[in-house]
Amino acid sequence: MTVTPRIVLASASPRRRELLALIGISYEVRPADIDESTREGESPRAYCERLAREKALAIAGGAPDAVVIGSDTTVVVDGKILGKPESTDDARRMLRTLSGRSHTVLTGVAVARGEQVESGVEEVAVWFRELDDAEIDAYVATGEPMDKAGAYGIQGFGATIVARIEGDYFAVMGLALTRLVGLLAKVGVRYEFGRLLDTTPRP
Repeated sequence: MTVTPRIVLASASPRRRELLALIGISYEVRPADIDESTREGESPRAYCERLAREKALAIAGGAPDAVVIGSDTTVVVDGKILGKPESTDDARRMLRTLSGRSHTVLTGVAVARGEQVESGVEEVAVWFRELDDAEIDAYVATGEPMDKAGAYGIQGFGATIVARIEGDYFAVMGLALTRLVGLLAKVGVRYEFGRLLDTTPRP
């Protein structure tokens, strides 16, 4: 008998939900509530992977029968993390910083099953075209930047300000799908184009 594992997404992100639906994975949503503060001396890459792992483990502890997916997306420029803007002025500041240059998007992905957790980080280079103050004001006025790391969303209006990327587009959206499939395999779940198979069925 084919066993389909129970999948839980430890995130409320609409983008991550869309991406799981895109590849045909059925899932439940149980957002993880964790402290997302950085630690002293912690690199952006280590920070991003730690948050993905902590999100997955926070939910896995109460769902031992599930495979839990955690993810975190971090925007880095000049070695500094740009989180979600705290105000419209903060969003404008971030967009001015990113205008006409490159930055790095790090997306950490973690998969937890019982006590096992596997994780990794996808790194993508992103270039913005030059933006003038009127464009920045107009983009901020849409509201799109306000709940996104780095104050933009590549899958929305922000698609018109990204000149190019090098790496996984879906990682910039918020969930590195190829890496996710690889991590699922490590915990005994095989992806078969629209369905998941448990290769290590529990008794």
